[in-house]
Amino acid sequence: MVILTERRRPAEREQTLAPVTPAPTPARDSDYPARGSDYPARGSDYAALMRRVRQAGLLERRLRYYGWKTGLTVGVFALGWAAFAAIGDSWWQLGTAVFLAVAFAQVAFLGHDAGHRQVFRTRRANHWFGLFVGNLATGVSIGWWTSNHNRHHAHPNTEGEDPDVGGILAHSAGRAVTGKGWRRFIFRYQAWLFFPMLLLEAGSLHFSSVRAILTWPIRHKVREGAFLAAHAVLYVPAVFLVLSPVKALVFIAVHQGLFGFYMGCTFAPNHKGMPVLPEGDNTDFLRRQVLTSRNVRGGALVDVALGGLNYQIEHHLFPSMPRSALRDAQPMVRDFCAELSIPYAETSFLTSYAQALGHLNDVGRQVR
Repeated sequence: MVILTERRRPAEREQTLAPVTPAPTPARDSDYPARGSDYPARGSDYAALMRRVRQAGLLERRLRYYGWKTGLTVGVFALGWAAFAAIGDSWWQLGTAVFLAVAFAQVAFLGHDAGHRQVFRTRRANHWFGLFVGNLATGVSIGWWTSNHNRHHAHPNTEGEDPDVGGILAHSAGRAVTGKGWRRFIFRYQAWLFFPMLLLEAGSLHFSSVRAILTWPIRHKVREGAFLAAHAVLYVPAVFLVLSPVKALVFIAVHQGLFGFYMGCTFAPNHKGMPVLPEGDNTDFLRRQVLTSRNVRGGALVDVALGGLNYQIEHHLFPSMPRSALRDAQPMVRDFCAELSIPYAETSFLTSYAQALGHLNDVGRQVR
């Protein structure tokens, strides 16, 4: 997921979020990255780290964790809609809109985990789980999400490869100076426009989901479309049945705006301000993932608020690792990077934003 990224049509065969974490002697094809060129070499530094992680049992499915996590998240989601029905036609519903924006984001985190096959062992089970928490609950296509997000994981912060650095923002001076017209204006003031543009992110996600169903060669088009349609049929009429037209429009604007804002704020600290690699870069898998990612320090509250994505380095190295195992993997990965003298970026939440916005501003200065 990326802030207002220009979505590119995938290759003829859809790529899925197969775990990009191969073992030295893999037990199944899904242990490999999505693309053949991304296979870490056997005997490589990454293979040594993988052995440690496997031996620690950190890649095993954690159904009990996802059972109570899903129950709690869906309960909060249902509570928000129950409050919406109980409050009725009132401007107090703007408070409900804020609450539901947070609930939607937490449900979306479950969809993210399902897309990476963190929840269940089989692709089919994760797909159906993703349909309910993604397409139906939040209106975001799990098929589009996995196809788009997999390209980001394969080549994070790589120009020409990562769709997250090819969107409406410029992440390198070379891209910034190519901007013309309205794009040049955005590049110039992108650090100042960043937060306002996040309010449009949910609309971008919904639009990209529908467009993918209509035009992309994703699997299960009918099923995905039916679940997306069910979301729209349940969401829009419910809002207009309870609220007057003006209140309904304001409710949708606040709810969707803050939902997108929350999602954008969650993903923004992870890579923005980190090194941007040139197209065709051949940095090895371990260093490519570590050098372009940033962790965010914090306790359990930060873990919940960011959906576990505050452990971005560990997540990129082991995308199929269950969310609850990332905290346990962090010291192991950090120590391993120290052994190899690989820089390991970890900052506070506010510092991560200072670095990200500072980088966007520096790039924008190339236009000015």
